[in-house]
Amino acid sequence: MARPVMIAVIGVDGSGKSTQARALARRLTARGVPATYFENAGGRPLWNRLARALGRPDGVALFGRTLYPALEATVRALAMARTVLVARLTGRTAVLDRWTWCQDVIMAARGDRGRRAVRAAYAVFPRPAVVCFLATAPEVAQRRVAARGIDTEELAHLRALDTAYRALPEFPTFVVLDGNADPDEVAAALDRAVSPLIAG
Repeated sequence: MARPVMIAVIGVDGSGKSTQARALARRLTARGVPATYFENAGGRPLWNRLARALGRPDGVALFGRTLYPALEATVRALAMARTVLVARLTGRTAVLDRWTWCQDVIMAARGDRGRRAVRAAYAVFPRPAVVCFLATAPEVAQRRVAARGIDTEELAHLRALDTAYRALPEFPTFVVLDGNADPDEVAAALDRAVSPLIAG
């Protein structure tokens, strides 16, 4: 199986990572570098919808503070395993919307137990060749989440996510981009970040 180039786009909810990752995959393909977008989520919107249908406020309230993180981490692991398999089978450049650090960060922000075990389990997944962190002010991210009208985010939670990302031991190796900027400017910065990698 071919070992593809993997590019990760990460950041707090509302940073624009999904929009930018999808668009980056399209731009790369249009420029002759076949790329595929992969979402590597933990299923939170699904669990929250299920919880509300059953009269609970969210997935944590439905499954409990021990089971919910385990469920979320398992779903994300399955998504990432699928990503690696498909990318290696096709040999296409893989543009990753979220990666292993995102689970660690959300568990840290919630104060979940088991972070060390999840990090150890996730060590089987390859590190992307480049990781772009969209540094977005929590206030900006909160406004964006509210504007899309799908869910809501507490400002304190977004701040905790941002702090947890910056506390990661791997953070100094990330390419930090201004997520507060105009989307076209963010896209241009992403292109600059990945262009040496693709050219190589």
